[in-house]
Amino acid sequence: MTDRTVYAAGGVLWRVADGRLRIALVHRTKYRDVTLPKGKIEPGEMLAETAVREVHEETGIRASLGVPLGVSHYHLPNGREKIVHYWAMRAKDRAIRESSFVPNKEIAAVEWIGPKQALARLSYPVDQEILESFLTLFDDGVRATFPIVALRHGKAVARGDWDRADYLRPLHPKGRDQSQAIVGAMRAFGVKKIVSSTATRCVQTVTPLSRAIGEKIVESELLSQDAWDDQLADVRPIVGKRVASGKPAVICTHRPVLPSVLDELALATGTIRTSAISEAADLSPGSFSVVHISADNPGSGIAAIETHAPAV
Repeated sequence: MTDRTVYAAGGVLWRVADGRLRIALVHRTKYRDVTLPKGKIEPGEMLAETAVREVHEETGIRASLGVPLGVSHYHLPNGREKIVHYWAMRAKDRAIRESSFVPNKEIAAVEWIGPKQALARLSYPVDQEILESFLTLFDDGVRATFPIVALRHGKAVARGDWDRADYLRPLHPKGRDQSQAIVGAMRAFGVKKIVSSTATRCVQTVTPLSRAIGEKIVESELLSQDAWDDQLADVRPIVGKRVASGKPAVICTHRPVLPSVLDELALATGTIRTSAISEAADLSPGSFSVVHISADNPGSGIAAIETHAPAV
């Protein structure tokens, strides 16, 4: 990221009402325009967290992130470049009922309208392009999805600086910072279940998330590096259970185990294993790949994959 670039995030907030697709647009007071809900990143945030926060602030609706829809690039009047990342975001009935939105000095109104009207109403071509990307996916059957997150543990204390059993090796201070930094993004993707290797560095990586969402960590030796070294690692039952559950989950493990996790996600969803699968497993410490799966038909293949890294 550069000082000359403004980073932001938002979403295509959607719902199906009376069998018809509806899109949420916001009417901005100051600019007298109509846009998709979005806003600038705040210090310490990951972009996924920004998207959820800004959509909630502008519409009053809390929604988790679905598939990524792309990135828009344009220049502001002051010459700075603005880059905005977008996700599909399904507005559930309960979230709509609980919306706290009232017209304010920033947003004059939130309007739910059909896709054709939305395309015509949007003020900017870049927003229209993002909405068109969503509509293409929607027409192709990529609608409600759930994520399985493959997470590599945060930076650990170096092997040379540790004289006890390797599975007890803890996080380095940078790794502890990473474990805190990913919490907002994990919540943005709606993670509800936490599965981890039994190694201390993995458990410590997901402990802040566990505390934040009030969910216990399910530890499995099958995800450990010791099991992998002994050729005993077996991620298939773990991945299969998570896909079958249809619920957002994170699986925290080690660099050599990650390719097996991604391969099993491909197998469990009927996805052809391509370079994208391999690339999603090539993670730096504290980074994670989000695998989006159809909630209606998990065997229809992976809907999308995206990778994120904490900026610490």
